[in-house]
Amino acid sequence: MRKILIVGAGQSGLQLALGLQSRGYEVTVMSNRTADEIRSGRVMSTQVMFHTALQHERDLGLNFWEEQAPRIEGLGVSIAGPPTPAGHPRAVDWLGPLDGYAQSVDQRLKMAGWLELFARRGGRVVVHGASVSDLAVFATAYDLVLVAAGKGELVSLFGRDGARSPYAAPQRALALAYVHGLGPRPEHPELDAVRCNLVPGVGELFVMPALTRSGRADILFWEGVPGGPADVFQGVTDPSEQLSLILELMERFTPWEYARATKVELTDAGATLVGRYAPTVRHPVGELPGGGRVLGVADVVVTNDPITGQGANSAAKCAAGYLESIVEHGDRPFDADWMHRTFDRYWATARHATKWTNAMLAPPPEHIVGLLGAATELPDVARRIANGFDDPADFEHFFYEPERAAAYLERVSASAS
Repeated sequence: MRKILIVGAGQSGLQLALGLQSRGYEVTVMSNRTADEIRSGRVMSTQVMFHTALQHERDLGLNFWEEQAPRIEGLGVSIAGPPTPAGHPRAVDWLGPLDGYAQSVDQRLKMAGWLELFARRGGRVVVHGASVSDLAVFATAYDLVLVAAGKGELVSLFGRDGARSPYAAPQRALALAYVHGLGPRPEHPELDAVRCNLVPGVGELFVMPALTRSGRADILFWEGVPGGPADVFQGVTDPSEQLSLILELMERFTPWEYARATKVELTDAGATLVGRYAPTVRHPVGELPGGGRVLGVADVVVTNDPITGQGANSAAKCAAGYLESIVEHGDRPFDADWMHRTFDRYWATARHATKWTNAMLAPPPEHIVGLLGAATELPDVARRIANGFDDPADFEHFFYEPERAAAYLERVSASAS
């Protein structure tokens, strides 16, 4: 029986561990927290997962919260126009239906539940914050070591890939809060949707239905341009103060969202999070002291800004691809060539999410502004952009190049007339 060590108990690490376990591998998971500590701790992300990522969970029988979590059936975009004495009007506003619904389950629920399931099924859980020197010792006892912990010392094992990493510094200041009491969007009161609110020069506000420890909730998530008026959360540690700042920014820049948030309250004491990080692609194989090698997983090696909501989706896709590669490899050694091939297989998908995310972090060129605006009048454009969140590869065909965007809009307009 092949022995595999997975360091990290997040979306990719636990999904992969449970998948390998179900196929007869002897798997050890290293986590820096117990399941109870994860469940009772601070929120970790926003994690809206679209159809393809959700299907990977279904395929492994891990979709335990599917019936309880809100079904997100649309994705909407609003763009604030120039400010007026009355505030910020909307220059663009539309909703695109999703071909398959999305869902967001608080990772405190999911990761704690998955970690307990892994242990019940006979998996070994080691609660320990691993260091590079630890891995150098542990690696000799395993056929394969996978690093799925995207923060901390272990990331230093994987060098930055400058050719694939155009940004050297964080492009957004991030702040989120899980809340109860948010009202519906009046345009679609019966339909749950992710709402993306773009405020040029300020940043983006995302509003997302979710399931948390206390039931149905919504996530309010600001991405502020560094140094801009929404970059106000650094040093804020009090959850209530953070929520107040989020609401103040909503009232100032997205009053159409603030109107339904006047009665919100935090879901719990750990319902807020702040941070910032530079989007980075890293080389996938890490060299350990003494000569051992480890393979990086998901956001250890491809870290994207959450502006396009790809983090948990990419993690699920990475875990699914790595699982296939490991099983297909049989009893052969997991050497450096196999590790690079396995990552390249993931990068074939991940590169599309990375390209799209990096494009959305920059001021949009005129043709992208035109596409987003056209979606207001052309439902087919709204649907296609919305479903690009599930399959970012589709943006290659109509989004990045002005000529392709113009040809696409011409075809859609002609068929709509």
